[in-house]
Amino acid sequence: MPPLRILGIDPGSRATGFGVIEIDHGRAHYIVSGCVRVEGDLAERLKRIYAGVSEVIATYAPQALAIEKVFFARNADSALKLGQARGAALTACANRDLTVTEYSALQIKQAIVGVGHAGKPQVQHMVRVLLSLQGAPQADAADALACALCHAHHIQGAQALAQTLVAGATR
Repeated sequence: MPPLRILGIDPGSRATGFGVIEIDHGRAHYIVSGCVRVEGDLAERLKRIYAGVSEVIATYAPQALAIEKVFFARNADSALKLGQARGAALTACANRDLTVTEYSALQIKQAIVGVGHAGKPQVQHMVRVLLSLQGAPQADAADALACALCHAHHIQGAQALAQTLVAGATR
């Protein structure tokens, strides 16, 4: 199977984390991570999130997107802004015809840490370990990398299941 490049996104209205990994022969390799940091009024922030995510896609050519679902917010206004930021990122990906898969924070933490209610420091630590990074990535970037790793985990699990089913069917 050829290498698969996955873009993970942790949406935010002030900082949208991104992380790109490549899966090759069952191993995850770090490519890049960071944050699209934005200021200004909401329309300007959404425009910059769209542009920033579009630039990451153009530069690193991922074949798939894993994005964190919005699961809660402190208030309705925060939830709306977070949803709009997520929409800007999704639109950038949709315009490049990326396959989109969504994961809840619980699913991501369960896949990476083994505990669905893990804290940010635990996620950062495990991302660092799983990708053999020298230091812990910034929290939003770590969350995006965790999302990409979660997707890789699910893809590999599905492939293993398919191989088992094919092997069982040929007996």
